[in-house]
Amino acid sequence: MERVYEICLAHQISKAGLDVKRQIDIPIVYDGIEFSKGLRLDLLVEDSIIVEVKAVEQVNPVWEAQIISHLKLLNKDLGFFINFNFPLIKSGIRRFINTKKNY
Repeated sequence: MERVYEICLAHQISKAGLDVKRQIDIPIVYDGIEFSKGLRLDLLVEDSIIVEVKAVEQVNPVWEAQIISHLKLLNKDLGFFINFNFPLIKSGIRRFINTKKNY
């Protein structure tokens, strides 16, 4: 179901007039070697907001750490973890801020 939620959320964001990209590969560079398919974002909104979409009963802390890593690697300010497995969607939204932004 996560893929369906991701597609629908991207559609709604796009309908609101915002640019949204899905399934963005994040290259990883280690010791001069680039791994082109190291990590992947679910959504990138307006080239600045990272969104990770889930539909699970229990949140794995690794997914939250992943958003923080994505923010740092891409030098972005804001990320959201949205878990659609809640009666009220607002209960399933967590916001993350990159406190180590490179300006």
